[in-house]
Amino acid sequence: MSGSKHALNWTTLLIAIPVGCVASLVTLAFRGVIELINHLLFNSDSEITVAMHVWPWIFWPLLVGAGGVLAGFFLRYAVAIEKQETVQTDYLEVINARLDAVPTKTSLFRALSSMASIGSGASIGKEGPMVQLSALSGSLIGRWLPKSLNLRNSDIVAMAAAAGLSSVYHAPLASAIFVAEIAFGISALQRLIPLIVSSAVAVMTMWSLGFRSALYPLSEALFQMDISSLLMTLLIGFVAGIAGWLLIKLIARSKALFGRVHSLPLRLGAGGLAVGFLALISTDILGNGYEVIVKIIDGQYVLMGLLGLLVLKTLATTLSVGSNAVGGLFTPSLLIGALLGVALAQMGVMLHLPVGNTLLYAAIGMAAVLAAVSQAPLMAMLMVLEMTLNSSLLFPIMIASVLASMVVYRLQSSSTYPVVSSHFSRSEAKYDFDNMRVDQLIIPGAALQPEESVGQALAVSSLKRERYVYVINSEGQFLGVVSIHDISRKVLSQEITLHSPVSNVMDNNFPCIYQNQSMREGWEAFARVTLERLPVLNNPQERRFMGALTKTSLIQKAQEFL
Repeated sequence: MSGSKHALNWTTLLIAIPVGCVASLVTLAFRGVIELINHLLFNSDSEITVAMHVWPWIFWPLLVGAGGVLAGFFLRYAVAIEKQETVQTDYLEVINARLDAVPTKTSLFRALSSMASIGSGASIGKEGPMVQLSALSGSLIGRWLPKSLNLRNSDIVAMAAAAGLSSVYHAPLASAIFVAEIAFGISALQRLIPLIVSSAVAVMTMWSLGFRSALYPLSEALFQMDISSLLMTLLIGFVAGIAGWLLIKLIARSKALFGRVHSLPLRLGAGGLAVGFLALISTDILGNGYEVIVKIIDGQYVLMGLLGLLVLKTLATTLSVGSNAVGGLFTPSLLIGALLGVALAQMGVMLHLPVGNTLLYAAIGMAAVLAAVSQAPLMAMLMVLEMTLNSSLLFPIMIASVLASMVVYRLQSSSTYPVVSSHFSRSEAKYDFDNMRVDQLIIPGAALQPEESVGQALAVSSLKRERYVYVINSEGQFLGVVSIHDISRKVLSQEITLHSPVSNVMDNNFPCIYQNQSMREGWEAFARVTLERLPVLNNPQERRFMGALTKTSLIQKAQEFL
């Protein structure tokens, strides 16, 4: 295969470098705009959880609600354009469907909607619009590149999306894995390497601008693996799976309820107002939750505070996402996981279990809930490891992430990313296809005994609309087939008459397959012939005729995963 057609070449890697640099600068610009909004609204550089206290408490619901209304107006424009032009805006859909480009206008309107929601305190993550804008920057770069480079625009969008996520969480490997795992549904080396290059360049850009430290301060603590800590890890993984499943279900229910409000400004305004009222109990539920995670890791919460905030943050996130606020679920999921992990560990301490440093379980819970909500466990475990720079957490994070994602999968809950559900459906269809037997798709086939006439064969063929009629003996044993074309040719040349037995024109070397063979073997059998149907026999010894397998039925079954 030539270099220009291969999925991985030097041109791809060279393009990944400027794409990663630009994507990281886009995320910094978005952060800058959010900080400017905070300064204008609250005259403060603090996070929204603190800055909101500048205003009297009576104004909190109104501020978040007003931000939701403004966000709704921007989102309404974006949705209207998407419907009118029938375009996909979400970068994951663009990558997955191999589309030409990320739409500019709808991406910008959605980003403005997100800024209004995030700036006013909606319980959503900043990473969603940051990565979307990064993907847009990659799409624009791809449009400017010469066609002679033979680079798909969707691949450049993938590089930019991975770089954007990497610059948000300082996790280049996890970000590359995320795009490969979620958008591609694979981790093929040829498509993964450019994403890693782009992600690494984004982090190096952030480092050069002074953002070098681990995102969450857990790098110095050591996780001691023993029976008690292992049992606590398993418990966190299982409960995180339930929590992730519950969050997905609550968001779906919230979307259904808010969907009754047809006006997007009113819908997002109502969601913002509800979150604002929850903020009267604790402003820690506002925003994406980054600062709150840092406080949890610092040990600033007791058990009741952790449990109360866990419930409130889950409700606030459900309301914000359910009302269609444009943003991400990554950091809210991380916060819910941190609260859950530390709360369960503190309960273990109350029961006198030697679980060690309870604050380390924040990271285990973060990875587990993120894995459950995203259904991307490999990304979740790598991301939390890279954000904490604590290698002692590798084993417990692996256990909890896999367990949590399996719990959600077994509960038949869809991922928060539609493309993941699509990959799962295709994967299950492929598994079914590989494990099905030929006898599960058998249909009846026209059959005659050898002494019956060719005239009867023509009649049966006309009735069943089949080119071949199968010949069996009185015990049902397959003997061969007769071709309607051969019959017609020999009757016209007067070699036989319509009363001649079909045995005179029977082909006893006709290809066949057996009922206990796999679908793949059936597919391979059709690949060797130009026939639409093949006779199915019970086994090579008895050769009893069971029916026919059609190429169409195989193709229809394969379409479920192709």
